[in-house]
Amino acid sequence: MNTLTIDNTTASWRRLAPRGYLRDLPDVGVGEPVAPVELPHKQVLRGDALQRLGELPERSIDCVVTSPPYFLLRDYGVTGQIGLEGSVEEWVASLRPIFAELARVLKPGGGLWLNVADTFSRAAKSGAAPKSMLLAPERLLLALGEDGWLVRSKVIWAKPNTMPNSVVDRLNTTYEPIYFLVRSPRYFFDLDAIREPVTPSARHLDIAKPHRAARPLREAVEGGASPILGTNPGDVWRIPTKGFRGAHFATFPPELIRRPILATCPERICTQCGRALKHEVSTWRVPLGGSRIAAKPKDRFVMRFPERWHTLRQVGALVPCGCGAPTVRGVVLDPFFGAGTTGLVAEQLGRDWIGIELSDDYARIAEARIFEARIPGAGSGP
Repeated sequence: MNTLTIDNTTASWRRLAPRGYLRDLPDVGVGEPVAPVELPHKQVLRGDALQRLGELPERSIDCVVTSPPYFLLRDYGVTGQIGLEGSVEEWVASLRPIFAELARVLKPGGGLWLNVADTFSRAAKSGAAPKSMLLAPERLLLALGEDGWLVRSKVIWAKPNTMPNSVVDRLNTTYEPIYFLVRSPRYFFDLDAIREPVTPSARHLDIAKPHRAARPLREAVEGGASPILGTNPGDVWRIPTKGFRGAHFATFPPELIRRPILATCPERICTQCGRALKHEVSTWRVPLGGSRIAAKPKDRFVMRFPERWHTLRQVGALVPCGCGAPTVRGVVLDPFFGAGTTGLVAEQLGRDWIGIELSDDYARIAEARIFEARIPGAGSGP
């Protein structure tokens, strides 16, 4: 019998040195602010996405939220549509030039949210053995990585109201992935805009210590100006699908669009320096496990320990950049506009938008839907 001898000396259990890649940022200039330019705001541009993107100025879009046609899922009945290619590799090849144009029009500090799901192979020529998952999203993401995109997050859109499926030899698919991509290690991301609201307990009100706040937490709660915010929402979003009465089969739930726009499309941008304005944020620290906030540990390798704190936040007014110049709204782009949910939610959140849609029928549906939402009582909304 083989015997394994373990040497328990200190040298055998050396700590891993902390990685310094977060500090290895490019030279100043990558991800820099860009002054807004003239754009066709609040318009649906009809035609091929690649062609219409070529008409937009470079470094002009703050945020992209989109869902291209999935491979082999449905026929939209439009000449030139994506999704009916002979193989998954051809589908990826059709999308890569479009994402190259999105990289061109996106500001250096902009972000892209991509909703794309997988399907199952029907024939080997599709790119995988019959009945196998094609791994279409993974193939696309690998190609985009080669093209210079940084994949920062993979969000799981968990659907609690998924339709029943008759399949009996595998599990029913109850989620879709949403990928967050950027072009630079530095980019605009307003996490406070999408943090989970919390209701502080009476104990929290008693022991919370102002950190970057001008008043106690109790006074901030009693004022009721803004909700108290807690943790990062994480990368699993439990959001029901939402039906739409129009002739479009795959509409976004508005809540699925709300978080990406709030996080990555600035509310206001200075027309002179191009900086995105952020909100003032007050913070309080609530001790964990007692009423006293423990000192920072001397051992820099310790990441968490009991006598620390968690942070509560409250968002305040926008902080001006100091230029004194007028500001404009951030711009959201959806190159596969469909029924227009991206534009609809962008307007509700006070952002500008641009849509591109190949189908005249869907473009008309989107325009009518957004127009009705602008008139109180004139439609059912999103």
